[in-house]
Amino acid sequence: MAQLILEKEKIQNLLDAGNSDAVLLYLFLSMGEAPENAAEKLRFTPSRLQCAFAALQQRSLWEKPAFTYERERPKFTENDLLRRMSGQNPEFRDLLGEVQRRFGRTLSTEETLSLLNITDYLGLPTEVVGMLLSYCIEKDRRRGINRAPAMRSIEKEAYRWTDLGICTMELAAAFMQESLQRYGLLKKIAALLQIEDRRLTSAEEHYILSWLELGFTEKEIRLAYEETMKYLSQFKWSYCNTILKNWHTQGLTTASDIKKAEKKTAPAKRNSQYQKHGTLSESGKAAIRELLAQEGNDGIQ
Repeated sequence: MAQLILEKEKIQNLLDAGNSDAVLLYLFLSMGEAPENAAEKLRFTPSRLQCAFAALQQRSLWEKPAFTYERERPKFTENDLLRRMSGQNPEFRDLLGEVQRRFGRTLSTEETLSLLNITDYLGLPTEVVGMLLSYCIEKDRRRGINRAPAMRSIEKEAYRWTDLGICTMELAAAFMQESLQRYGLLKKIAALLQIEDRRLTSAEEHYILSWLELGFTEKEIRLAYEETMKYLSQFKWSYCNTILKNWHTQGLTTASDIKKAEKKTAPAKRNSQYQKHGTLSESGKAAIRELLAQEGNDGIQ
């Protein structure tokens, strides 16, 4: 019988992942088994397998794309729900009670089935689902929404967490801290962009969050806003977005780096339609080209 030998460092790396499913999956794959057979052989649910693959990827123990699962959830019925509620394991009943307490009302049958999908199909542990609920509530609060989130939106976020491999308390806590920090900046960035009399639209939020995910801070976004207003008669999101993306592509991640780079830019030919003051920077020229290409298209500009 062939032996499977693992290096001490690799074993420690596996243990540091804190995910027993990832250890089983790694051993399975190390034996030369096909990834597509893992769910059946290891008796993992699709989401459980997804989390295990994600854990291996985070530890650089698996480089290929994670095994995916069908997005269409099972057709849970009221009978499935009754069996779950009457079972000996009280975790789901306790979770349902906690969700209803946080919502301040009784969940409908359809909403309860969504919760069942999160726990029984996606396979998220109940304690992680509790953190998911807190995350969705706090995220909406930071967006200026003070009502309880819809159960369908929580279910959608649960799919996202599963895709990201967020299936433990530790991973959930780290994700929540980083993500909520960005959502906490939305109002401040909106004020910077002179939007204070209304709530941001979903498209506008997406722009700002994408800039923050690129590593930009208020300082860099302010510079992009000032450049946008310098060359256009009104603020255009796509123009500002192109400026920031160009800076990121060039490796300009701080305000000081951006200012130094722009000083080295040679004077450019004036654009009669859009240039109102001064000379276009390289980022400004790129943004103008994209804006001209997009003109006439529907959607936020």
